[in-house]
Amino acid sequence: MYRGGCLCGAVRYEVEGPAFHSTLCHCSMCRRAAGAPAVAWFSVRRSGLRFAGAPASYQSSPGVTRQFCSRCGTQLTFSDARTPEDVDITTSSLDDPEQLPPEDHTFSENRLHWMQMDDQLPRYLRTRGDGSLESA
Repeated sequence: MYRGGCLCGAVRYEVEGPAFHSTLCHCSMCRRAAGAPAVAWFSVRRSGLRFAGAPASYQSSPGVTRQFCSRCGTQLTFSDARTPEDVDITTSSLDDPEQLPPEDHTFSENRLHWMQMDDQLPRYLRTRGDGSLESA
C-alpha cells in the first residue's frame, strides 16, 4: 500500500497493488508542469488508485492528462490514453518517497545540461519502450 497527497492536504490518495516503472523523467513537459529539472514517477494499475478529495485535470498534450491539486498546485498523476489501465504518480507526493527510488532515467536527451546524473541507472534517450538506451 502506498499513500500520499498534495502539499496542502486537500487531495490524498492510496494505491493498492505493485508499483512499476519507477523513473526520473527529464522531458520538457514534466519539467514545465512541475517547475523542476526532472520529475520522479512510478506507475500503478489505475484500478488500485483511490483519491480522497478531487484532483483537477489538465490535458497537457493529445491523449495525456495530468492531475493536480487545484488549491496548492501539486502535480499528482500522469495518464496516457495509449495505456489506459495504468497511471503514473509523482514519487515525491508519496508520504514516504524513499519507498520507490528511480530505477532509470527517461528522456535523458532532454536533460538540462547543468543537471548532473552521477548514478549508474540506465538512461533512455526517450522512453524505455523504444529501445533508445543511451550508450555509456
